[in-house]
Amino acid sequence: MTRNKFPDIIFIGQPNCGKSTLFNAIAGLKAETSNFPGTTVKHTHSRVNILGHILNIIDLPGLYSLAPGDEAEKVALSHLFYEKPDLIINVVDASSLGRNLELTLELIEMGLPMVVALNMMDLAEKKGIKIDVARLEKELGVPVVPTVAPHGRGLKELLEKAVFTLLNQVRPRPLTWSKDVEDAVYQLEKSIPADFPVVANRRFTAIKMIEMGSQYFYKVLAEINLPLKKALDEVKRCLEETHNAPAYEVVAAERHHLALKIFESCTQVSRPTKRPFLHKIDDLIMHPYLGYLVLLIVFLGFFFIVFSIGSPLEELILGPFEQLRGLLFQKLGYGLLANLIDGLLQGIGGGMGIVLPYFIPLLFMMALLEDVGYLARVGFLMDIFMHRLGLHGKSISPFILGFGCNVPAIVSTRILESRRDKIITTLLIPFIPCSARTTIILALVAFYLGPLWALGFYVFHLLLIAVLGRFLSMFFKEPSPGLILEIPDLKVPSLKNIARKTFFQLRSFINFAWPILIAGSVILAVLQSIGADRVINMLLSPLVVEGLGLPQELGVTLIFGFLRKELSLIMMIQALGIDYQQLLSVITPAQIVIFTLFVSLFIPCLSTVAMIWKEVGRKIALISVALNLSVAITLSLLARIVFDLLGGI
Repeated sequence: MTRNKFPDIIFIGQPNCGKSTLFNAIAGLKAETSNFPGTTVKHTHSRVNILGHILNIIDLPGLYSLAPGDEAEKVALSHLFYEKPDLIINVVDASSLGRNLELTLELIEMGLPMVVALNMMDLAEKKGIKIDVARLEKELGVPVVPTVAPHGRGLKELLEKAVFTLLNQVRPRPLTWSKDVEDAVYQLEKSIPADFPVVANRRFTAIKMIEMGSQYFYKVLAEINLPLKKALDEVKRCLEETHNAPAYEVVAAERHHLALKIFESCTQVSRPTKRPFLHKIDDLIMHPYLGYLVLLIVFLGFFFIVFSIGSPLEELILGPFEQLRGLLFQKLGYGLLANLIDGLLQGIGGGMGIVLPYFIPLLFMMALLEDVGYLARVGFLMDIFMHRLGLHGKSISPFILGFGCNVPAIVSTRILESRRDKIITTLLIPFIPCSARTTIILALVAFYLGPLWALGFYVFHLLLIAVLGRFLSMFFKEPSPGLILEIPDLKVPSLKNIARKTFFQLRSFINFAWPILIAGSVILAVLQSIGADRVINMLLSPLVVEGLGLPQELGVTLIFGFLRKELSLIMMIQALGIDYQQLLSVITPAQIVIFTLFVSLFIPCLSTVAMIWKEVGRKIALISVALNLSVAITLSLLARIVFDLLGGI
């Protein structure tokens, strides 16, 4: 059944079909889910026990067809073609059945054991779409199971049919097309020699040769089998002359026609007497003028909700930690042991009192906007502005992900087909205020100077990205390719999905970032105890003191900020040797602004730099570091000059 000990079952489907939600319902918390197309860019594995059988289940990136386009699709096709799964679970959006069936028909052509999960049945019913599941199963020749992933509907039956199909190796038969197209495929199939490296089977290989011959097969054919190349050229010529269209369009049209034919034979669509309420809301959100007003209101509401929750929690949590620190020094004095314990307390307390009060509501609000489907609409509304930057609107997806964390945002640039767009987008992402930078802005600027100052930081960052985007586009003259920006249906949010995604991100912070914050705080305490921090601060003094006009003690915090941005914030209080209530007695509001500006713009964190290196190469990673550092120094120096002109700092 498989060369491995446990069979491989892959979940595959078009973007935004609920595939990852269905995967998570079976595997537990493994993959992030969202109502935003193109967010899954790598495959997620889990080992599960299903009906007494241990199986490897794999969630692949969404793809529209089995023709490799962007890198995310290549990841999926590599797993599908070369690792040869034992069973395919094709997740289909029942509310967009006609379109989704085209990928289903391609998968059937591969001849692998397969089950169709007819997902989002609740949304189809709300649209007035009634699907005859038994008829659809008969037409496709594979098991079809209706499911509603967030509510667990149909999961038991899906798993039972999947195990039955797997154990009995039930394989689908290919569906027939028009006679002339079938004859062409059969003719080419006969010409494939026994030693030719076929994909899946001979018929599937023949079809793909007709569809993609000039791109993917001609080099191989010219090198190892010239007669087969001549046969392919003849088949394509006959199809193009008969249909007066390119051969790949003929095959695509056949598949499209068959998909619609099956859809029409298996469904009844009744129009609701009244337009659904969510459609009316969508009209407002997507209005060419009012949509931008709604966007502004949502952005302001998002910002003030996070601040309104985080600010009082910050005060509430930090108070006991400050009392505990005072008691510590009262009992132990100011020796090395006391400093080490204090560093530990500040690392723990900083994470609990400064980071988490803003971080958790930020994650929750981002997950809410994703689940509703609003973030995809933001991408559509911002498409015109993205074009002014010299980018396609599809770049908005990585940008939006960047507000959560720059690392997955860099990974998500795989959805961009153009390397030009990928490089420009990658260089701009580190300027987006991620959750770490947002925490600094809210916990420092908003807390001490007021929320309007913090809002100004966000507006400034967005304007900066626009200017840098135009600047970078000057070095890449070729236009972006035409890409389709898909808008998923607006839907009522699922609290379960939102909580799951929030927990997923929070767990990542607790497991990875928080230990770094604690370790950095303890290391700073050691450096302070042995006087090493003074050496570092002295070396950085020309930039920190003479250039930026900041206290010399803050120099060491900038180095640690390279590990995690939040670390600069926590270590700022620690380096100055004060508690959070005394900050404004030591530095001025202008210095808070300059410090926050520099920290939020200078070198991306270590994880982001490493991911840029991995995705687009060492050269672009070094350019990113240089760009961020130069922009941070330049703008921070300009800010100091402005404050000096306004009365000094």
